[in-house]
Amino acid sequence: MEAHKWTYRSLLITLALLGATSSYAGLPFNSVEGPGGAALNPFAYTAGTPWGDKEEPPTEKQLDFSQIFNKPQIGTWYVNLGDVDVDWNSISIAETLFDRVEISYAHEIISPSGGTHIRKDNLGVKALLIKENQWDKNFIPALAVGAILKKTDNTQDGVDDTGSDFYLVTTKLIKETPKPLLLSGGILSTDGRTLGVFGYDNDRDLVGFANLDVVLHEKVAAGVEYRQGARFDSFKNADYWDAHLIFFPNQNISLIGAYINAGDENSNSKVGLGDGFVLSAQIQF
Repeated sequence: MEAHKWTYRSLLITLALLGATSSYAGLPFNSVEGPGGAALNPFAYTAGTPWGDKEEPPTEKQLDFSQIFNKPQIGTWYVNLGDVDVDWNSISIAETLFDRVEISYAHEIISPSGGTHIRKDNLGVKALLIKENQWDKNFIPALAVGAILKKTDNTQDGVDDTGSDFYLVTTKLIKETPKPLLLSGGILSTDGRTLGVFGYDNDRDLVGFANLDVVLHEKVAAGVEYRQGARFDSFKNADYWDAHLIFFPNQNISLIGAYINAGDENSNSKVGLGDGFVLSAQIQF
């Protein structure tokens, strides 16, 4: 019940901010863990720079405070995993400095029915190394590196309560196709058990992730994403994937609905959380 109340508070905060001005709504969103991307995976694009295209930064003489900081964006997520009777909530904020360095923070509450709530905090930083179409070459994808520092409460005895992810990701919007196509993929080094919900392992694993989105209309996009599960000696994560539909009602707001599959909850070899549905509201100021 507490988790549902927290979700409603998050949505009220979101709705209270709808009057703010915005340049353009769209990807990247704040992911469940905070960095600019989709639900599960980060993109090379930084928060506040949707779909990668922005004017060149001003010269030093023109630079002022408003040009150092991009307008922040806020994301809320609600994930219902009915097979294991778990509600998963997240609220986050992300900000970009000089169009190159993104800083993000997300707070998650994972609420199993009849069980103890798990709270997780994520502090992320991302550096955009190469901008999309840099050097006036329209085949150049965006390239970024990033890290997420995580802390989880109510972990089991003998399991670390702090961990980290490090990733390299490249993202490209292809406009030459009949419908604009967004491709993104990368590699991630992690020690997280179920993204850190069950704590952090003593070992690390290198996994892959990928996203594909199609802009069907100026107000509608659809896509899929995939994240490989990390395997450790004593804990093996299931692979995750989702299929999502995105609606852009105006320049400020993005609304997302998705089906998510987080692995077989009855598996004896991998830790899965079953499937369920996802709802999200995102604000770009």
